[in-house]
Amino acid sequence: MPAQDVCTHLRAITAVKTADRYECSECVAMGSRWVHLRTCQECGVTLCCDSSPNRHASKHAHATGHPVVASAEPGERWMYCYPDEAFVEY
Repeated sequence: MPAQDVCTHLRAITAVKTADRYECSECVAMGSRWVHLRTCQECGVTLCCDSSPNRHASKHAHATGHPVVASAEPGERWMYCYPDEAFVEY
């Protein structure tokens, strides 16, 4: 996708934050499981995706106003902006 077609939140990312641990800390704390993980590009927390029962990554984005997550899945290189519903591979 050309840079001019990407939202301002995604364009603002200069270095992609990656997961320190491959787990959703919120799910671990409550004894739940997750499907896939996403890493917040504002604060670096890694939480579960919207396909997971608890949807912690999107809850975090809406509660904090942190707009962009990156996939924490091995081999995936993409980011998503919640407010603009924009997706970009990197």
